[in-house]
Amino acid sequence: MRRAGRTDANQTAVVAALRLLGCSVAITSGAGGGLPDIIVGFRGVNLLIELKDGDKVPSAKKLTPAEQHFVDNWKGHPVKIIETPAEAVNYVLAVTR
Repeated sequence: MRRAGRTDANQTAVVAALRLLGCSVAITSGAGGGLPDIIVGFRGVNLLIELKDGDKVPSAKKLTPAEQHFVDNWKGHPVKIIETPAEAVNYVLAVTR
C-alpha cells in the first residue's frame, strides 16, 4: 500500500494565493504516481504545478523518480515547478494572458 505523499510547507500559501487570484485549484499531492501537487484552472487554461519548498536545501527540492518520469513524459502543457506564492501567481498570469 502506498504511503500518503508529503505536503510541502508552502502548499497552503500557494493554493490560497491562487484562489485569491480567482483560480480553481485541485490539490493532487496525495494521488501518487508522480502526479504534480496541484492542478490550476484559470481563464480556460489548465496548468500542472509541482510545489517545492523554497526554504529547503537544493538536494531536498529534487524531483522524486516518479515526479521526474511524469514531467519527462507529460504530453500536455509542461509541468511547472514552483517554490513561492508570488512565483505561482506570476506564472499563472503569464501563461494565461
